[in-house]
Parts: sequence; C-alpha cells; structure tokens
Amino acid sequence: MSASALPAALPGSKPGLAGHTRISTQALTSTAKAAAAEFFRVPPAQVRVSWSDDQGMLALSLALPVSLPPLARIAADPDLVARTGGSAWDRAHAAKPVLRDRVTALTGSVVSRVDIRITGVRLEEGSRVR
Repeated sequence: MSASALPAALPGSKPGLAGHTRISTQALTSTAKAAAAEFFRVPPAQVRVSWSDDQGMLALSLALPVSLPPLARIAADPDLVARTGGSAWDRAHAAKPVLRDRVTALTGSVVSRVDIRITGVRLEEGSRVR
C-alpha cells in the first residue's frame, strides 16, 4: 500500500499509524531473563522471572543463583571477591538499577522496581581475573 493510499489523520490526532502496540508477557520475561543472566553471568535457564503491578508500572522479581569464585581461590586471594564484582549482596544491590533501566530501554515498558532473590551460588570454574 502506498503512502498516498493511507487515509489522512483525523483533526487533533497525532501523526502516525493508528492502533496498539503491545509487548507480550513472554517477550518481557525473555528480555528480563537475558539481561539478568548476562549481568550475573549465569545461564538464562537458571533465572526465574515474575511480574506484578506497581501502581500502573511493572515490578520485576528475579530468582537466580549468583556466580562466585570457588572458596579455595577466595581463601588464597581474599581480594578476589572485590575484584570479581563483590559479595552476592553487593552484586544484587548493584544489579537493580542496571536491570531496571536495561529492561525499560529494551522493551519500552516502565519497570518501577526490581526485587532479587539469590537462590544459590554457581561457581566460576577456570575463570581468571587480572
């Protein structure tokens, strides 16, 4: 269909095409899962996502393990935790604004808050920090 075949906009309406654009819950969930998995360095399959209404905005709840170096490496190098992103609590706290902004930017849906529940630890085998 050519642009000349489109009907003219109604008086007082915004230019553009009429209709609705909706992001499915599955698309929102997949996006949040991928963003969280990337931030926490865990497989997306280990991230659980749920949504709730927060006064017309979306509240994102995540449940996932956090990636940490093996305890033997931490015992040998106590500064390793700080160099690899901090404690599990530090990482979860730092992730909240990053994930809120990233999911909002990628989906266009306003995420008001992010709640994170750490469900376990996933050991970073063989990774080296310089």
